[in-house]
Amino acid sequence: MEKREQLYEGKAKKVFATDDPALVVVDYKDDATAGDGAKKGTIRGKGVVNNRLTNNLMKMLAEKGVPTHFVEELSERETLVKKVEIVPLEVIVRNVAAGSFTKRLGVPEGTVLKIPTIEFSYKNDAYHDPLINHYHALALGLAVQEEIDTITKYAFRVNEILSEYLLGFGIRLIDFKLEFGRLPDGTIVLADEISPDTCRFWDAKTGAHLDKDLFRRDLGGEEEAYQEVMKRLLGE
Repeated sequence: MEKREQLYEGKAKKVFATDDPALVVVDYKDDATAGDGAKKGTIRGKGVVNNRLTNNLMKMLAEKGVPTHFVEELSERETLVKKVEIVPLEVIVRNVAAGSFTKRLGVPEGTVLKIPTIEFSYKNDAYHDPLINHYHALALGLAVQEEIDTITKYAFRVNEILSEYLLGFGIRLIDFKLEFGRLPDGTIVLADEISPDTCRFWDAKTGAHLDKDLFRRDLGGEEEAYQEVMKRLLGE
């Protein structure tokens, strides 16, 4: 497998072509952003943590029936994945009120929700990823009903698997964002990443943040928190 030209660079990752048109290399960066890119910084070692955690969690999810784009971990920061067309929806699953949910609905942070809930945001930087419902997604042609049903089913399944798994390591899964992609034959698979960048992880005993909120809210200790999650989950 030969790594070729860079296809894309986002806030947290670079994507490179390979000599196989069906496969790309994802390279995780240490760059960190918050507030829609208004705040920029670096979390040292973040790329390594996010790459390795994502790969391990995706392998586990695939074994439990959630198809993913993961193919092979190439190095601490680089992973080979199936090339997908990203569905332009950010899929947010919430178990506990936190972040924008608390601001929008006036619910105190930490309130346990009566049932896990799902939200969709339109992946569009120019419009700041606005919250939409599935009728908007259909009306705009972002996805068809069958895809939305599949994505919803997988998202709640990911929540069930990860919530139980993480609790075994003393971590509560508060909420998280997923992205899904289409393979050339139209199959929907889990893509992007599952990491302290895209999930809210709270220590099950102390309630301490083990995620990007430490960076977002200028609380400090984000490097140590990311390393702590990797240490608990991977024993490193």
